[in-house]
Amino acid sequence: MADYYELLGVSRTASTDEIKKAYRRVARKYHPDVNPGDTSAEEKFKQASAAFEVLGDPEKRRLYDEFGEDAARMGFDPKKAEAYRAYQRAGAAGPRAGAPFEGAGPFGGAAGTAGGFDFGDILNDLFGRAAGGRGNDGGFPFNFGGRAGAEAPEGLDLTTSLTLTLSESLKGGEQPLEVRRAVPCTTCRGTGRAGRNACAECKGERTVARMQRVTVKVPPGISTGKKIRLAGQGAQSPAGQRGDLYIEFTVTPHPLVERDGDDLEMDLPVTVAEAMLGAEVSVPTFDGEVTVRIPPRSQGGRKMRLKGKGAPNWKSGTRGDLYLVLRVMVPDLDTPELRAAAERLGRGYGTGVRQDVRL
Repeated sequence: MADYYELLGVSRTASTDEIKKAYRRVARKYHPDVNPGDTSAEEKFKQASAAFEVLGDPEKRRLYDEFGEDAARMGFDPKKAEAYRAYQRAGAAGPRAGAPFEGAGPFGGAAGTAGGFDFGDILNDLFGRAAGGRGNDGGFPFNFGGRAGAEAPEGLDLTTSLTLTLSESLKGGEQPLEVRRAVPCTTCRGTGRAGRNACAECKGERTVARMQRVTVKVPPGISTGKKIRLAGQGAQSPAGQRGDLYIEFTVTPHPLVERDGDDLEMDLPVTVAEAMLGAEVSVPTFDGEVTVRIPPRSQGGRKMRLKGKGAPNWKSGTRGDLYLVLRVMVPDLDTPELRAAAERLGRGYGTGVRQDVRL
């Protein structure tokens, strides 16, 4: 896994604002809307978004700085990350490193425990659940000594995550997802045995892990942290029953648009002439381009509402609004004519523009 700091081009001491600015810079460069059909740019955009999701969150960043890849594998749960690291250290150093769950555990407690944590549960969380992202490897839903294992007749529930762009989350539709889940071993037909010996394929566990493609129907308007359940799409028990698959969504920040509930907000650059005299300008929305009338003498920071052009509510289907925030842009050229025009324009202010600025 590439270092998240390197992906965003920032130092490990960068502030939250510096990280946010770096992400917006990288996202603008590699955004799929800017690079249609460029799979390399799309992959870099996804990597940068994943990096920002972690480094932009103070708690996730702290755990990433301390545990690195282990924190990501453990879902950024500090207790599980610390317990898993302790297990790794003891397993590497102890005389019974090859059998950490036999007899007394390597941490002085019962077999498979450390510091009050059941390593059967921890390793099932680590290896027995589908991992996040689109097409990332999950794990092996085998029984490592915890409560959930391959013997569960009802099958195992799995949890995975699906990362979407803002555009994908607003439009909804079908998204492909690869999930690593347990299925009955075909070599031994789910018996776990080959004659008197354990099956060489499943090692006697009766199930094996396989990457399988699942089609997820994304509700329009889904947002970060929301979950949906796919009934019967979890791991399959040796008896043939399946658990459920839970999908948790992450929506990557958009470089130009911010979401607030069901409303969207976007900066709209306008020229000095458009702001002063008024104009009709073309504005992109997620539903296509629309024409917006800029009122004469509009000030920078003015908000204009486009009703019903916001995000759909993923449950009710109602639409929020899109707010355009005007940004008055001065000319980027510097000529004697423009300077003279600016001086004449400066004489047109009836009151001081900073008269109400007081501390």
